[in-house]
Amino acid sequence: MLAITSLLNPQSAAHINGIIKNLEVEFGLDDVQATPDPHITYQLAGVRKLSALKAVLQDIARTSKPFPAFTTGLGVFPGPNPVIYIPVLRSDALNHLHHRIRQATRPLCLRTDKFSGPDCWLPHISLALHDTTPDLLGPVLQYLNQQTFNLKLSISNLAILRQEEERFVPEKLFQFEGHKHEVAPSLFEATR
Repeated sequence: MLAITSLLNPQSAAHINGIIKNLEVEFGLDDVQATPDPHITYQLAGVRKLSALKAVLQDIARTSKPFPAFTTGLGVFPGPNPVIYIPVLRSDALNHLHHRIRQATRPLCLRTDKFSGPDCWLPHISLALHDTTPDLLGPVLQYLNQQTFNLKLSISNLAILRQEEERFVPEKLFQFEGHKHEVAPSLFEATR
Protein backbone atom coordinates (compact mmCIF):
# COMPACT_ATOMS: atom_id res chain seq x y z
CA MET A 1 0.00 0.00 0.00
CA LEU A 2 1.03 3.55 -0.73
CA ALA A 3 -0.09 6.63 1.16
CA ILE A 4 -1.27 9.71 -0.74
CA THR A 5 -0.53 12.64 1.54
CA SER A 6 0.41 16.28 1.93
CA LEU A 7 3.67 16.83 3.80
CA LEU A 8 3.68 19.66 6.31
CA ASN A 9 5.73 22.76 5.58
CA PRO A 10 9.17 22.77 7.26
CA GLN A 11 8.18 25.04 10.19
CA SER A 12 5.05 22.98 11.03
CA ALA A 13 6.95 19.70 10.53
CA ALA A 14 9.69 20.85 12.94
CA HIS A 15 7.04 21.77 15.53
CA ILE A 16 5.30 18.37 15.24
CA ASN A 17 8.61 16.48 15.28
CA GLY A 18 9.52 18.36 18.47
CA ILE A 19 6.32 17.12 20.14
CA ILE A 20 7.00 13.58 18.90
CA LYS A 21 10.58 13.70 20.20
CA ASN A 22 9.32 14.86 23.60
CA LEU A 23 6.92 11.88 23.70
CA GLU A 24 9.89 9.60 23.05
CA VAL A 25 11.94 11.20 25.84
CA GLU A 26 9.08 11.28 28.37
CA PHE A 27 7.31 7.99 27.55
CA GLY A 28 9.49 5.97 25.17
CA LEU A 29 6.97 6.35 22.33
CA ASP A 30 8.82 6.32 19.02
CA ASP A 31 6.93 4.09 16.54
CA VAL A 32 5.34 7.12 14.85
CA GLN A 33 8.88 8.08 13.77
CA ALA A 34 8.71 5.28 11.17
CA THR A 35 7.26 8.10 9.07
CA PRO A 36 9.74 10.92 9.71
CA ASP A 37 7.76 13.44 7.64
CA PRO A 38 4.62 14.70 9.43
CA HIS A 39 1.73 14.66 6.98
CA ILE A 40 -2.00 14.51 6.36
CA THR A 41 -3.14 11.30 4.66
CA TYR A 42 -5.88 11.43 2.05
CA GLN A 43 -5.87 7.81 1.01
CA LEU A 44 -4.05 4.51 1.39
CA ALA A 45 -4.07 2.63 -1.88
CA GLY A 46 -2.69 -0.31 -3.75
CA VAL A 47 -2.27 0.68 -7.39
CA ARG A 48 -1.77 -1.16 -10.67
CA LYS A 49 0.83 1.24 -12.06
CA LEU A 50 2.82 3.68 -9.95
CA SER A 51 3.60 5.76 -13.06
CA ALA A 52 -0.13 6.29 -13.67
CA LEU A 53 -0.64 7.35 -10.05
CA LYS A 54 2.22 9.82 -10.34
CA ALA A 55 0.71 11.26 -13.53
CA VAL A 56 -2.74 11.92 -12.03
CA LEU A 57 -1.30 13.41 -8.84
CA GLN A 58 1.02 15.64 -10.88
CA ASP A 59 -2.03 16.88 -12.79
CA ILE A 60 -3.89 17.66 -9.56
CA ALA A 61 -0.84 19.48 -8.15
CA ARG A 62 -0.34 21.42 -11.36
CA THR A 63 -3.85 22.88 -11.08
CA SER A 64 -4.03 23.33 -7.29
CA LYS A 65 -3.23 26.45 -5.33
CA PRO A 66 -1.75 26.34 -1.82
CA PHE A 67 -4.36 26.93 0.88
CA PRO A 68 -4.44 27.09 4.67
CA ALA A 69 -5.69 24.33 6.95
CA PHE A 70 -6.18 24.52 10.69
CA THR A 71 -5.79 22.13 13.59
CA THR A 72 -7.21 22.18 17.07
CA GLY A 73 -7.25 19.92 20.10
CA LEU A 74 -6.23 16.30 20.44
CA GLY A 75 -7.90 13.08 19.42
CA VAL A 76 -7.62 9.38 20.16
CA PHE A 77 -8.44 6.36 18.01
CA PRO A 78 -9.11 3.75 20.74
CA GLY A 79 -7.88 0.19 20.78
CA PRO A 80 -5.14 -1.99 22.28
CA ASN A 81 -2.60 0.50 20.84
CA PRO A 82 -4.46 3.84 20.87
CA VAL A 83 -3.46 6.40 18.24
CA ILE A 84 -2.99 9.93 19.56
CA TYR A 85 -3.37 12.65 16.96
CA ILE A 86 -4.03 16.31 16.23
CA PRO A 87 -7.27 16.72 14.25
CA VAL A 88 -7.14 18.81 11.07
CA LEU A 89 -10.37 20.71 10.60
CA ARG A 90 -12.19 19.82 7.39
CA SER A 91 -12.81 22.83 5.15
CA ASP A 92 -14.24 23.29 1.67
CA ALA A 93 -10.71 23.49 0.21
CA LEU A 94 -9.51 20.35 2.02
CA ASN A 95 -12.68 18.41 1.14
CA HIS A 96 -12.38 19.47 -2.50
CA LEU A 97 -8.77 18.30 -2.70
CA HIS A 98 -9.68 14.98 -1.05
CA HIS A 99 -12.54 14.52 -3.55
CA ARG A 100 -10.27 15.28 -6.53
CA ILE A 101 -7.71 12.74 -5.31
CA ARG A 102 -10.34 10.03 -4.81
CA GLN A 103 -11.93 10.66 -8.22
CA ALA A 104 -8.60 10.70 -10.08
CA THR A 105 -7.22 7.59 -8.38
CA ARG A 106 -10.38 5.46 -8.39
CA PRO A 107 -9.64 3.76 -11.77
CA LEU A 108 -6.02 3.08 -10.71
CA CYS A 109 -6.61 1.50 -7.32
CA LEU A 110 -6.66 -2.23 -6.72
CA ARG A 111 -7.81 -1.50 -3.17
CA THR A 112 -8.09 1.38 -0.72
CA ASP A 113 -8.58 1.65 3.01
CA LYS A 114 -12.08 2.01 4.42
CA PHE A 115 -11.23 5.23 6.24
CA SER A 116 -10.49 7.36 3.16
CA GLY A 117 -14.11 7.53 2.00
CA PRO A 118 -15.72 10.97 2.27
CA ASP A 119 -17.98 9.96 5.16
CA CYS A 120 -15.23 8.33 7.25
CA TRP A 121 -12.17 10.43 6.42
CA LEU A 122 -10.78 12.24 9.46
CA PRO A 123 -7.70 14.25 8.49
CA HIS A 124 -5.15 14.26 11.28
CA ILE A 125 -1.49 14.41 12.21
CA SER A 126 -0.36 11.36 14.20
CA LEU A 127 1.67 11.95 17.36
CA ALA A 128 1.82 8.39 18.72
CA LEU A 129 0.77 5.00 17.36
CA HIS A 130 1.54 1.26 17.55
CA ASP A 131 3.62 1.45 20.76
CA THR A 132 0.98 3.09 22.93
CA THR A 133 -1.09 1.24 25.51
CA PRO A 134 -4.34 2.08 27.33
CA ASP A 135 -2.29 2.45 30.54
CA LEU A 136 -0.04 5.08 28.92
CA LEU A 137 -2.96 6.99 27.42
CA GLY A 138 -3.85 8.94 30.59
CA PRO A 139 -0.31 10.13 31.40
CA VAL A 140 0.44 10.99 27.75
CA LEU A 141 -2.76 13.01 27.37
CA GLN A 142 -2.11 14.74 30.70
CA TYR A 143 1.37 15.68 29.42
CA LEU A 144 0.06 16.88 26.04
CA ASN A 145 -2.78 18.78 27.72
CA GLN A 146 -0.21 21.37 28.87
CA GLN A 147 0.12 22.58 25.25
CA THR A 148 -2.24 23.98 22.65
CA PHE A 149 -2.59 22.48 19.21
CA ASN A 150 -4.06 25.36 17.25
CA LEU A 151 -1.88 25.41 14.17
CA LYS A 152 -2.21 27.04 10.78
CA LEU A 153 -0.81 24.74 8.10
CA SER A 154 -0.05 25.47 4.49
CA ILE A 155 -1.30 22.72 2.19
CA SER A 156 0.98 23.13 -0.82
CA ASN A 157 1.89 19.66 -2.07
CA LEU A 158 0.89 16.08 -2.65
CA ALA A 159 3.28 13.29 -1.75
CA ILE A 160 3.34 9.56 -2.25
CA LEU A 161 4.81 7.72 0.73
CA ARG A 162 5.95 4.12 0.31
CA GLN A 163 7.00 1.57 2.87
CA GLU A 164 10.71 0.77 2.93
CA GLU A 165 11.27 -1.92 5.56
CA GLU A 166 10.02 -0.33 8.81
CA ARG A 167 9.90 3.25 7.49
CA PHE A 168 7.60 5.22 5.22
CA VAL A 169 9.56 7.50 2.92
CA PRO A 170 8.57 9.96 0.20
CA GLU A 171 8.39 8.29 -3.21
CA LYS A 172 7.47 11.47 -5.08
CA LEU A 173 6.56 15.04 -4.10
CA PHE A 174 4.37 17.30 -6.25
CA GLN A 175 4.31 20.99 -5.36
CA PHE A 176 1.08 22.87 -6.06
CA GLU A 177 1.49 25.06 -9.14
CA GLY A 178 -1.98 26.57 -9.64
CA HIS A 179 -0.80 29.95 -8.38
CA LYS A 180 1.85 30.09 -11.15
CA HIS A 181 -0.76 29.96 -13.90
CA GLU A 182 -2.88 32.91 -12.81
CA VAL A 183 -3.15 35.67 -15.36
CA ALA A 184 -2.61 39.18 -14.10
CA PRO A 185 -5.56 41.49 -14.79
CA SER A 186 -5.10 43.66 -17.85
CA LEU A 187 -4.71 47.40 -17.39
CA PHE A 188 -8.29 47.88 -18.59
CA GLU A 189 -9.68 45.43 -16.00
CA ALA A 190 -7.54 46.93 -13.24
CA THR A 191 -8.97 50.43 -13.83
CA ARG A 192 -12.66 49.43 -13.84
